[in-house]
Amino acid sequence: MGDSMNSAGLSEHAMPAAVARFFAASRAGDARAWAAAFAADGAFHHPVGQPPVRGREAIEALIVRAIAGFGRFDGLQAVETHRSDPHVAVSWRGAGVSPTGGAVVWSGITGFELDDAGLIANARVYGDLATVAAQLSAR
Repeated sequence: MGDSMNSAGLSEHAMPAAVARFFAASRAGDARAWAAAFAADGAFHHPVGQPPVRGREAIEALIVRAIAGFGRFDGLQAVETHRSDPHVAVSWRGAGVSPTGGAVVWSGITGFELDDAGLIANARVYGDLATVAAQLSAR
């Protein structure tokens, strides 16, 4: 049975180190650290249904492009974590500001699969990226 806790009480047990780094790096806007949470050959399905981006360099480039679309990117805040090793599912909320100054808010769930070293082997994002794009392009 997996563990779950809300953001007020995420335990180290519920949030593996690589997953915690994934979210912390997002809030810092640090694409390199964000990508470093992945295994060297990790895959990022962003979103599910699209071909995955593979490898840290490609993942970092994807993150850099995504962040560049914001006037200010505040990152992702974990809301709830469920763990069943080596799998972790995290519901989260994202926030930022569009280039024109409008609020950008969204939410989703990311399913993580960790490798034997505890790094992210696969991350699958379930979320409505079209809504984010619409908020970013709103005038």
